[in-house]
Order: sequence, then structure tokens, then C-alpha cells
Amino acid sequence: MFRRFGRHIKEGFIGIGRHFSMALSSIASVTITLLLIGLFLVLVVNLNVLTTEVESSISLSALVSYDVTSSSELDNIKTSIERIEGVKEANYQSKDDEFTFYVNQYPDLSDFYELYRSDNPFHDVFLVSVDDGSKLESVKVSLERVNGIDSVHDGGSNTYVLISALNKIRIFGGILVLGLTLLAVYLIYNTIHITIEARETEIWIMRNVGAKNGFIRAPFLVEGVIIGILGSIIPIGIIIGGYLYAFDISGGIILGVFDLLQPYPFLLYLSCTLLCIGVVVGFIGSYFSVTRSLRRTR
Repeated sequence: MFRRFGRHIKEGFIGIGRHFSMALSSIASVTITLLLIGLFLVLVVNLNVLTTEVESSISLSALVSYDVTSSSELDNIKTSIERIEGVKEANYQSKDDEFTFYVNQYPDLSDFYELYRSDNPFHDVFLVSVDDGSKLESVKVSLERVNGIDSVHDGGSNTYVLISALNKIRIFGGILVLGLTLLAVYLIYNTIHITIEARETEIWIMRNVGAKNGFIRAPFLVEGVIIGILGSIIPIGIIIGGYLYAFDISGGIILGVFDLLQPYPFLLYLSCTLLCIGVVVGFIGSYFSVTRSLRRTR
């Protein structure tokens, strides 16, 4: 079995060598399409991370009632908040912290604020973040039902417009990558199919000397896998080098605010993904192409 397997691998390499020009066109097709897929994957994955970071920065302000004064009551409120489905974190800020925050936020009005320091009008507050922006509204409704919460501020309708836009960006990016992947599969399959069709005489001769379908098909499948591997090497190299360069010159930050994904393990996963796509598409393209040729040469 191992001897036969080794022979098929050897024949696969020999086949590529004998028909190098046709194999080269298949490798070029794989290279170009995988490069496009890789670039869009880098863009979409980082875009997803960016939108998730924006969503995680959106929080609800749950204002505590003035009649809640003891630490045990505040602990009970925090526990109730953290039990709400979709709540990621609840951070407590005292009304003195809130007062100081607004004084620092608006220094031009600091003298005005200081007039009210002795009779602080602010509430104690829990800043609540959610694990998914789509849950923001339902979390707000649940917060308003918590005993000891006076009101909940969510930033107004613009917050929900922003969340909706971020979700649409993620969906569009996913559809774009999926569509591009399907297009790549089609292009690679057609290129490999043309390569194998040009060798129908070779298939016909093997059929006439009594070779079984599996024996005929195996070297072509090996060729498809080799084409997929060779076609993925250049895209992987370009994307790794380009991403490391972009990460280095930008300091890993987009627009001075949002972090790029760390090169490791992201580039490792991306490289494995591109390699797998190349191998699988090369194998499938070769399988269906040679199977179609075998049916025609019966």
C-alpha cells in the first residue's frame, strides 16, 4: 500500500514536470485568487475586531436612587445587574467620582460646578457594558427593573444607529469573503479542469491498458494537491510580510485609536486557512475534472 501511495506521489510530480506550462497556469490561478482571499480576510477579521471594540466601548449608565446609601444595598444592586443576560461588566462610580469627572471634562465650567460640591446633585452610577451590542436595548429594559436603579441612560437613538451600522459592516464583510471564496473555487476548478482535459489522451491510453479508475485518478489528485500547495506559498509569504510591515510602521494601531490584531497567532491561523483552501480546492478540482474525463473515455 505504501509503495503504491509513493508511486502515485512520484507520478504526480512527474505529471507536473511533463506538463509544466499547464500546471503553471493552474498555480498562477491559485496564487492570484488565494492572494485576494487572504487580503480580504485580513481586512474583514481586523474590521470585525474594530467593530467589536467600538461596541464594547458603548456602555449604559444606570443611575442609583438617592435613597440607596449603604454599601450592602449597592452590592445587591451590582449582583442583580451582573445576573442580567448580556451584561459583560458593571463598574461602580460614586457621585463624588462623577462630580470630579465632569469638572475635569469641562474645565471652563469648573467654577460653576464647585458651587454645588457641598450639595452634590449627581447620582451614584453603574457603568454597564454588554457582551453584544445587539443586546443593549434588552439590557437597558432589564436594568430599569432592578430595585434601587432610578433611571438608565443609553446615549439616545444614535447609539442604536451606530450598533446597527457596525452589524451591517460585519455581515457585508462576511458575505464578501464568502463570495470571493466561491469565485476562487470556480476559477481554480476551471483552470485545473482545462489542464486535465488537455491530457484526455493520456487517460484514454491508461483505460485501454486496463488501469482501474482509482489508479488513473490518484496521480491527478496528487497533482491537484501539489498545485494547491505551490499556489498558496506566494500569497502566504506576501500577506505575512505585508502585515508585519504594516504592523511595524503603524505601531499596531489604526488611526491612532484601534488596535490591529497581533501578528501571532493571527498570521499562523490565516496561513493555515489559505493552505487548506488551496489543497482542498486543488484536490476537488482535480477529482471532478478527471472523473468527468473518465466518463467520456469509457
